Amino acid sequence: MCVKRFLEDRSFAVNTTLFVTTIAVGLLSLFLISKIITEVAMWDATDDTYAANTVSVQGEGEVVAAPDVAKFTFSVNASAESVEAAQQLSAESMNKALDYLKDNNIDEKDIKTTNYYVSPKYSYGDCRGYNCPPQEPVVIGYDVNQSVEVKVRETNKAGEILSGIGTTGVTNISGLQFTIDDEDDLREEARTKAVQDARAKAEQLAKDLGVKIKKVVSFSEDSGFYPYPEAYGMGGDVAVKSSAAPSLPTGENTITIRVYVTYEIK
Repeated sequence: MCVKRFLEDRSFAVNTTLFVTTIAVGLLSLFLISKIITEVAMWDATDDTYAANTVSVQGEGEVVAAPDVAKFTFSVNASAESVEAAQQLSAESMNKALDYLKDNNIDEKDIKTTNYYVSPKYSYGDCRGYNCPPQEPVVIGYDVNQSVEVKVRETNKAGEILSGIGTTGVTNISGLQFTIDDEDDLREEARTKAVQDARAKAEQLAKDLGVKIKKVVSFSEDSGFYPYPEAYGMGGDVAVKSSAAPSLPTGENTITIRVYVTYEIK
């Protein structure tokens, strides 16, 4: 009897547990179904991420401004049997060039070294025939090269300074490049114009289609390229005599920004 009673009690407990579990699963299923229906309704009503009807337009904005900076680069090359001697020769030539720039009111912050390197020079022997035995290269000296970028803020004097730097013993001089030193404000202005242009196009398109603009779905932009007015300089070994400085009109630079906007319509 005790065994039978024990088995009956155990069966009742198992059945009760299964019944409670079934009820719980059923309630959970009802909750999940209700949640899904609610989420779908919300997507349909408010969420722009799932916008089905859209229009895409391109807007363009331009800002024209006169360059306020002229840039050029120059370099000094020197060779000697030792690194120290080559560096000394390079420093002597470079110091003359830097003194010239400072004497012409070029601020130190506008003079920047862009490259400095020391490299060995090798000799590979004098054999010039076809049966030359292999030879180990021998270091016979060292080359030193230093390149400097210069900003000239008084652009009307840029030609004069470019000509004058060649009299100081530098090795190479690039051309002048007329540019805008700080473009951030101009780019922001061009971007604003581009966005306004895109909005105007979208509103006209919506009017033609008989729909209304709702919200922005996506946005991207790219910047247009504009060429720098450039005056060519001198390359190779420079030997410049005193002469009249060239007149270099700077013209104007154009900053262009294009934006791509997608709007939801209804």
